[in-house]
Amino acid sequence: MTIKTSVRAPFYADHVGSFLRTMAVKGARKSFQNGEIDQEKLTAIENEEIEKLVQKQIEVGLKSITDGEFRREYWHLDFLAGLEGVDWFEAEYVNRFKGPSPKNKAIKIVGKIDFDNHYMLQHFKFLKETVEKYGDGSQVAKFSIPSPNMLVARYQADEYYNGDLDAIIDDAIVAYQKAIQAFYDAGCRYLQLDDTSWVDFVDEKRQKEVKERYGKNINEIVASRVRAINGAVSEKPEDLIVTMHICRGNFQSTYFAEGGYDPISDTIFSELDIDGLFLEYDDERSGDFEPLASFKRENQKVVLGLLTSKFADLEDPEYIKKRIKEASQYIPLENLAISPQCGFSSTEEGNLLTEEEQWNKVKHLIEIAESVWGEI
Repeated sequence: MTIKTSVRAPFYADHVGSFLRTMAVKGARKSFQNGEIDQEKLTAIENEEIEKLVQKQIEVGLKSITDGEFRREYWHLDFLAGLEGVDWFEAEYVNRFKGPSPKNKAIKIVGKIDFDNHYMLQHFKFLKETVEKYGDGSQVAKFSIPSPNMLVARYQADEYYNGDLDAIIDDAIVAYQKAIQAFYDAGCRYLQLDDTSWVDFVDEKRQKEVKERYGKNINEIVASRVRAINGAVSEKPEDLIVTMHICRGNFQSTYFAEGGYDPISDTIFSELDIDGLFLEYDDERSGDFEPLASFKRENQKVVLGLLTSKFADLEDPEYIKKRIKEASQYIPLENLAISPQCGFSSTEEGNLLTEEEQWNKVKHLIEIAESVWGEI
């Protein structure tokens, strides 16, 4: 059976969103933190570097264009801390990766969760204007924000909600409905929800931890995560593409979890009301392709993260083509796409490769996609 998809994005050669911060961005952010420059100067430097980044993405042939998350410290916390009722704090413990550990910054709930004039709307507007300035009309400004589960799943008791997880999910859904509409009104037509919370169910150690944390069985916890996602996108405009990216951690070329998609395949393919899935598949930590057999949605794309953003070595193109062919036994080729397994810089520190190596990886991705699909 051949399934035709009506969804143009995700593209056959796509990417998760973040790029290595340039030296100019890193220097400016450090100067700002040290009080040597003000916010206006920092923004001007970020704008200039994002313009260069947009031009580079267009030059190499990408169709989904991001701001590289150049204005963020973290892929998720910056957005979440900008919601009403959420704030930063210094944590005693953060997720420990298989190697270096990120800074102990975290978020906490301090009041009713809501969305109101979030500062990242301006970030998207600048990106869109820049893509229109330098593009030829075939490119799309793509923006990535953390899934509501990145707030819900990491929640710890606070005085406002007092442990009422259902109430938190209800308010998070409303906040995200407002956020999605606000980004749409700003011109966004391609929005990505990044969600590492699903590794709670593919990694046995984390399964045990979440059961102990919530005092519920795994099925109940999974159902709550589905409710958060589907509630958030339930009122999205029809012409807004919303995808979800799942990975097992990405910090300075390390990770924090492993395990195949088997425990969640039926859920993510059958129950989530989204237009595309970006799935990490760059090594054995992600398991095999058998979970793809759960695919059911005719208009959904599955983006296989077959190339790694963690290391510079270029994958054997014939091996990648072979893996795409294997995946097409479960999902029609028209509904597949490829990307790096994650961003190149999920935090401002970035993965362990150079900018040149990063762009070589992107070009390699595009060349493979063109040879398989005839376009990107």
